[in-house]
Amino acid sequence: MPIEHASPDFSEHLIDPLHIEEAVAQLKRKGPVVFTNGVFDVLHRGHVTYLAQARALGASLVVALNTDASAKRLGKGEDRPLNTLADRAWVMAALASVSRVTWFDEDTPLALIQRIRPDVLVKGGDYNMDVLAEAQWVRAQGGKALAIPFVSGYSTTQLVNRIRQS
Repeated sequence: MPIEHASPDFSEHLIDPLHIEEAVAQLKRKGPVVFTNGVFDVLHRGHVTYLAQARALGASLVVALNTDASAKRLGKGEDRPLNTLADRAWVMAALASVSRVTWFDEDTPLALIQRIRPDVLVKGGDYNMDVLAEAQWVRAQGGKALAIPFVSGYSTTQLVNRIRQS
Protein backbone atom coordinates (compact mmCIF):
# COMPACT_ATOMS: atom_id res chain seq x y z
CA MET A 1 0.00 0.00 0.00
CA PRO A 2 1.54 3.38 -0.96
CA ILE A 3 2.02 5.91 1.80
CA GLU A 4 0.51 9.29 1.10
CA HIS A 5 2.98 12.12 1.59
CA ALA A 6 1.11 15.23 2.44
CA SER A 7 3.12 18.40 2.32
CA PRO A 8 3.38 19.69 5.90
CA ASP A 9 1.90 23.10 6.54
CA PHE A 10 3.83 25.26 8.98
CA SER A 11 2.00 28.45 8.04
CA GLU A 12 0.27 28.68 11.43
CA HIS A 13 3.71 29.40 12.91
CA LEU A 14 4.33 32.32 10.51
CA ILE A 15 3.01 35.59 11.94
CA ASP A 16 2.91 38.85 10.01
CA PRO A 17 4.54 41.55 12.18
CA LEU A 18 1.28 43.53 11.99
CA HIS A 19 -0.41 40.79 14.05
CA ILE A 20 2.42 39.78 16.33
CA GLU A 21 0.98 41.24 19.53
CA GLU A 22 -2.08 38.95 19.39
CA ALA A 23 0.03 35.87 18.69
CA VAL A 24 2.43 36.62 21.54
CA ALA A 25 -0.45 37.32 23.95
CA GLN A 26 -1.67 33.76 23.31
CA LEU A 27 1.81 32.38 23.92
CA LYS A 28 2.22 34.33 27.17
CA ARG A 29 -0.79 32.50 28.63
CA LYS A 30 1.36 29.34 28.50
CA GLY A 31 4.35 30.93 30.25
CA PRO A 32 7.45 33.04 29.56
CA VAL A 33 8.12 34.05 25.96
CA VAL A 34 11.69 33.97 24.68
CA PHE A 35 12.68 36.12 21.70
CA THR A 36 15.63 35.93 19.36
CA ASN A 37 16.40 37.24 15.91
CA GLY A 38 18.80 36.84 13.03
CA VAL A 39 19.20 36.08 9.36
CA PHE A 40 19.46 32.27 9.74
CA ASP A 41 20.36 32.05 6.07
CA VAL A 42 21.70 28.51 5.77
CA LEU A 43 20.46 26.64 8.82
CA HIS A 44 23.12 24.46 10.45
CA ARG A 45 23.79 22.51 13.64
CA GLY A 46 24.98 25.59 15.51
CA HIS A 47 21.69 27.39 14.78
CA VAL A 48 19.56 24.42 15.77
CA THR A 49 21.46 23.96 19.04
CA TYR A 50 21.21 27.69 19.82
CA LEU A 51 17.46 27.73 19.14
CA ALA A 52 16.84 24.67 21.32
CA GLN A 53 18.81 26.27 24.17
CA ALA A 54 16.84 29.51 23.73
CA ARG A 55 13.51 27.64 23.82
CA ALA A 56 14.55 25.89 27.04
CA LEU A 57 14.58 29.31 28.75
CA GLY A 58 10.79 29.72 28.46
CA ALA A 59 7.50 28.18 27.42
CA SER A 60 7.77 29.39 23.83
CA LEU A 61 10.25 30.87 21.38
CA VAL A 62 9.55 33.67 18.90
CA VAL A 63 12.13 34.07 16.15
CA ALA A 64 12.27 37.29 14.12
CA LEU A 65 14.09 37.09 10.79
CA ASN A 66 15.80 39.95 9.04
CA THR A 67 14.07 40.65 5.72
CA ASP A 68 16.23 40.19 2.65
CA ALA A 69 16.88 43.96 2.49
CA SER A 70 17.72 44.14 6.19
CA ALA A 71 20.07 41.15 5.84
CA LYS A 72 21.89 42.78 2.91
CA ARG A 73 22.55 45.86 5.04
CA LEU A 74 24.43 43.68 7.55
CA GLY A 75 27.32 43.51 5.10
CA LYS A 76 27.67 39.73 4.81
CA GLY A 77 28.02 39.95 1.05
CA GLU A 78 26.05 41.24 -1.91
CA ASP A 79 24.74 37.77 -2.70
CA ARG A 80 23.43 37.19 0.82
CA PRO A 81 21.07 36.04 1.98
CA LEU A 82 21.23 32.98 -0.22
CA ASN A 83 17.72 31.95 0.79
CA THR A 84 14.76 34.30 0.54
CA LEU A 85 12.85 35.46 3.60
CA ALA A 86 9.94 33.18 2.64
CA ASP A 87 12.22 30.14 2.45
CA ARG A 88 14.10 31.00 5.66
CA ALA A 89 10.80 31.54 7.50
CA TRP A 90 9.35 28.23 6.28
CA VAL A 91 12.42 26.27 7.42
CA MET A 92 12.47 28.09 10.77
CA ALA A 93 8.75 27.41 11.32
CA ALA A 94 9.35 23.69 10.84
CA LEU A 95 11.67 23.45 13.85
CA ALA A 96 10.18 21.92 16.99
CA SER A 97 11.89 24.49 19.22
CA VAL A 98 10.31 27.46 17.40
CA SER A 99 6.81 28.54 18.37
CA ARG A 100 6.32 31.49 16.02
CA VAL A 101 8.28 33.18 13.24
CA THR A 102 7.98 36.82 12.22
CA TRP A 103 10.25 39.31 10.46
CA PHE A 104 11.53 42.89 10.55
CA ASP A 105 12.92 45.24 7.93
CA GLU A 106 14.77 47.63 10.22
CA ASP A 107 18.47 47.38 11.05
CA THR A 108 17.67 46.20 14.59
CA PRO A 109 14.62 44.44 16.04
CA LEU A 110 14.13 47.02 18.82
CA ALA A 111 10.74 48.32 17.61
CA LEU A 112 9.45 44.76 17.20
CA ILE A 113 10.75 43.79 20.65
CA GLN A 114 8.96 46.78 22.16
CA ARG A 115 5.71 45.50 20.66
CA ILE A 116 6.28 41.87 21.67
CA ARG A 117 7.58 42.62 25.17
CA PRO A 118 9.36 39.26 25.60
CA ASP A 119 10.20 37.89 29.01
CA VAL A 120 13.64 36.81 27.78
CA LEU A 121 15.81 38.17 24.97
CA VAL A 122 18.47 35.79 23.69
CA LYS A 123 21.39 36.53 21.34
CA GLY A 124 24.42 34.60 20.17
CA GLY A 125 27.63 34.62 22.16
CA ASP A 126 29.29 37.24 19.95
CA TYR A 127 26.96 39.97 21.25
CA ASN A 128 27.74 42.16 24.24
CA MET A 129 24.35 42.28 25.93
CA ASP A 130 25.38 45.28 28.05
CA VAL A 131 25.58 47.57 25.00
CA LEU A 132 22.59 46.34 22.97
CA ALA A 133 19.67 48.77 23.09
CA GLU A 134 17.29 45.80 22.84
CA ALA A 135 18.81 44.16 25.91
CA GLN A 136 18.70 47.38 27.89
CA TRP A 137 15.03 47.85 27.00
CA VAL A 138 14.03 44.27 27.92
CA ARG A 139 15.87 44.52 31.25
CA ALA A 140 14.23 47.88 31.99
CA GLN A 141 10.86 46.11 31.57
CA GLY A 142 11.85 43.48 34.14
CA GLY A 143 12.91 40.83 31.62
CA LYS A 144 16.14 38.96 31.10
CA ALA A 145 18.69 39.44 28.31
CA LEU A 146 21.14 36.59 27.83
CA ALA A 147 23.87 35.56 25.41
CA ILE A 148 24.13 31.87 24.55
CA PRO A 149 27.64 30.68 23.64
CA PHE A 150 28.24 29.60 20.06
CA VAL A 151 28.61 25.96 19.16
CA SER A 152 32.21 25.96 18.00
CA GLY A 153 32.92 25.15 14.36
CA TYR A 154 29.60 26.20 12.84
CA SER A 155 29.18 29.38 10.81
CA THR A 156 27.06 30.12 7.76
CA THR A 157 29.77 32.37 6.34
CA GLN A 158 32.41 29.64 6.78
CA LEU A 159 30.05 27.08 5.23
CA VAL A 160 29.34 29.31 2.22
CA ASN A 161 33.08 29.95 1.75
CA ARG A 162 33.83 26.23 1.94
CA ILE A 163 31.19 25.49 -0.71
CA ARG A 164 32.56 28.20 -3.00
CA GLN A 165 36.10 26.82 -2.70
CA SER A 166 35.12 23.29 -3.68
